[in-house]
Amino acid sequence: MREGRHHRIRQVVVVAPSAFTVANLFFGFWAIISAARGDFSAAGWFIVISGVLDMLDGRIARMSGTGTRFGAELDSLVDLVSFGVAPAVMMYFLEFATAGRFAWILCFLYVTAVALRLARFNVMAADGVPVPGWFTGLPSPAAGMTLAVYYPWSQTRWYQASLAYLDLQHQGLVVLLLLVSVLMISGVRYPKWPRIGFRTPRGLVGLGVHAGILAGAIFFKAAFLFPLGLLYIVLGALRYVALGMLDRSELARWRRPPPPTDQEEPT
Repeated sequence: MREGRHHRIRQVVVVAPSAFTVANLFFGFWAIISAARGDFSAAGWFIVISGVLDMLDGRIARMSGTGTRFGAELDSLVDLVSFGVAPAVMMYFLEFATAGRFAWILCFLYVTAVALRLARFNVMAADGVPVPGWFTGLPSPAAGMTLAVYYPWSQTRWYQASLAYLDLQHQGLVVLLLLVSVLMISGVRYPKWPRIGFRTPRGLVGLGVHAGILAGAIFFKAAFLFPLGLLYIVLGALRYVALGMLDRSELARWRRPPPPTDQEEPT
């Protein structure tokens, strides 16, 4: 009797991550429908909910030790819809539907970059290549959610008072779409969210980071989340450029010939 009960509990634990993944797909698809109807605010928040569910299904799978190849493949397919197609459709109807005959190609390039990013991630995960604590390339949920919360951010008083008069929305979105598309398929490393803990300083820092983001998302969600996503994207790229410049300077110093000694005569 006890063994049967444990078996049923085990089945529930195994099914739970996939249930969160399917819920992720549900909200991603709902975001597409909302964007097609012109309800961009709802579409953006549905994509954010998909991002939260995507985080939860991964955490549950790792904590319970129930991660499977099937779950990983399902998660990638769902992510392509929720963080690839849904944000691209939202951006198309929001800005690019009236921008020209071939403006939709920008949205297609973004979806292609998400597909390539997810395919590369699956291959690297199967080969055991990923660096612990880091993503190789901008994660697709971060890219998709940043695009998703642009519209709510553009409706805030701060945006209307300080940036709307510049009339750079179209140019800014073109640059943002191209930037995140390139970063997703690049070799730029982005840090993973720190783990929460109560026994180590690192765990306490992770708790503080999560608490701060949660507070900002609850009380200032429209004005907080887009700048946060943009900051994550830009800092990762700047870190990559800075490390590249340091590596080149170190390489140049190593290749530089040593100065002549007292025993040597300069030629």
